[in-house]
Amino acid sequence: MRDMERIYDAKRCPTENRLAYSEYLLAGEAVHWWSSMKMMLEDSRETVTWELFKKKFYAEYFPDSVRYAKEVEFLQLMQGEMSVSEYAEKFKHLGRFHTLKMAEDWQCRKFENGLRGDLKLMVALLSIKEFPALVEKARVMEKLKAEVEAQQRSQQKVGGPSGSMSRQDDKRKPYSRPPPQGSRRFPPQPHPPQSHQHQSPHHHSHRPQCFHCGGPHMRSACPQLGGRKTCHRCGQEGHFIRNCPNGRGTVSRPSTQSQPQQTRGSARP
Repeated sequence: MRDMERIYDAKRCPTENRLAYSEYLLAGEAVHWWSSMKMMLEDSRETVTWELFKKKFYAEYFPDSVRYAKEVEFLQLMQGEMSVSEYAEKFKHLGRFHTLKMAEDWQCRKFENGLRGDLKLMVALLSIKEFPALVEKARVMEKLKAEVEAQQRSQQKVGGPSGSMSRQDDKRKPYSRPPPQGSRRFPPQPHPPQSHQHQSPHHHSHRPQCFHCGGPHMRSACPQLGGRKTCHRCGQEGHFIRNCPNGRGTVSRPSTQSQPQQTRGSARP
């Protein structure tokens, strides 16, 4: 209907001729519909004019219920997942069904309110009141935002995950392998009581050590000294100081026990 009216206006076609041209252009089911409708109008003695034809045509093929549904769709239109170009095309298409007169500044505010939040924040600060300029600025903002997001994603793929993994590996290194002996980071762990035979020879307080061969005995009882028994009190061979007959009754036991310890302490490196 709009295409025909545009042709009529360009050809300066008079109103009384437009009905005849439109009847000629009808096709398909519309031809049968208009034949029946024209017959009913003539039977009711109603004058068939171009304006009456348009009214009956719209009532049949574009009723008010469909028109109002399109208007509601326009008022509730939001960008959503559409691009700015797709949103602008749909905005202009549905704007044709708005029954009230739409000023350009109101059209700009309606378009801004339908944009996504990030674009709305950038575009609304510009206060643009011309619709074509507003649509173009929204396209530019959308393109810049997409380029920045693509650059950030590429930087994360190059240095983000690998760097975080390397830092996690560095944090796990001190715990993945026990430190070598003699390390000063961790204090030495105490040995369990049942493993005395594996203790270090530096533990002199638990048992004696021979200063001649290093064995677990006194030097006087060392088998590498030829098997001689020498008493350190009287100097005679054949017995030890604990069996010496000259000092059994006069020397107390604490002084006897302290004698070897003093000897070991003086010879300790």
